Amino acid sequence: MKRIPSSLQVAKRTLLPMALLAATLAAPLAQAQTKTLYIGMNGGSMEKTWTEHIFPAFEKANNVKVVVVPGTSSEVLAKAQAAKDKPQMHVMFLDDGVMVRAIGMGLCEKMKPSATLNEVFPAARFKNDMAIGVTMGMTGLAYNKKMFADNGWAPPTSWMDLADPKFKGKVVFQSMPSSSFGLHGFLMFNRIKGGNESNVEPGFNAWKTSIGPNVLEYIPSSAKLSEMIQTGQAAIAPLTPTSVASLKEKGIAVEYAQPKEGSVVLMTAECVIANNSEPVLAQKLAEHLLTATAQAAGLQHGNQIPSNPKAPAVDNDAKAMVKQFAEYMKNTVTLDWDAVNENRAAWNARWNRSIER
Repeated sequence: MKRIPSSLQVAKRTLLPMALLAATLAAPLAQAQTKTLYIGMNGGSMEKTWTEHIFPAFEKANNVKVVVVPGTSSEVLAKAQAAKDKPQMHVMFLDDGVMVRAIGMGLCEKMKPSATLNEVFPAARFKNDMAIGVTMGMTGLAYNKKMFADNGWAPPTSWMDLADPKFKGKVVFQSMPSSSFGLHGFLMFNRIKGGNESNVEPGFNAWKTSIGPNVLEYIPSSAKLSEMIQTGQAAIAPLTPTSVASLKEKGIAVEYAQPKEGSVVLMTAECVIANNSEPVLAQKLAEHLLTATAQAAGLQHGNQIPSNPKAPAVDNDAKAMVKQFAEYMKNTVTLDWDAVNENRAAWNARWNRSIER
């Protein structure tokens, strides 16, 4: 005699396939809901700091994945420019001078007003809030602490120390066309010689008889500098306090010196890329990266000086760094970026032709 299934058995047989079908349909739906934002920024320690300690909180709160597109400021700018009509990135980090160029190219959209935006240093806000400084810094001088001690040399106090004969063959200078540090160092030397950002003749004319003879090597970036300090090749070079702090954490005997003529303000700034595919989320991410919480994590884990003064310093080292930064800011110099960007290509060509040839 054929057994008639109970109503419970029939329900189970019916509901199980339906549940499996629902789960199958829900899986791609859930994946579709997790959006991806692409952010262009420097790789290395900066990428590591933000990826490990800053992005996760935003990702969790907004069901989104933040993916870094690594590169130098010039490389990130080139990628944004190439995809201007159909942006592949949503937010980008650039050095301040490069950011001015990006704004002029129409690559950035204005940051939306917010309470967080009002917290950052006024100096970190670009005209019309088209970009905002995320981390603050300045280019001064780094010196080999061991070499200075062994030779009984006093710490440097001026940009003109780069021209001191005792450093012949021991100055390392970043290439001006590829490095903000090199550009800053050259333009401060040019100012000392009587020039300005609209007139670099004094700097170019005096270089060969002052700093030039002392230069051991022109390097494209600062990546090689740590090795040259450790091997005793480099005595002095343009660098930021943040970079010096990172080298010291690796056990490298290096110190920062603030030149009496002033250091050059160097911000890493962010902008929301115009016409990106996720305008609301991109604005939200950019705002999040300015919050005191996010910037405190950058300070703690990456020695990055916050542009939001409300970011708490969680330990004594961080507190000392922020306090010292405030002292350095008292005699910093802000370059005329309009003049720099207008003439940069010609300067680069002249530098390559007459200095690094």
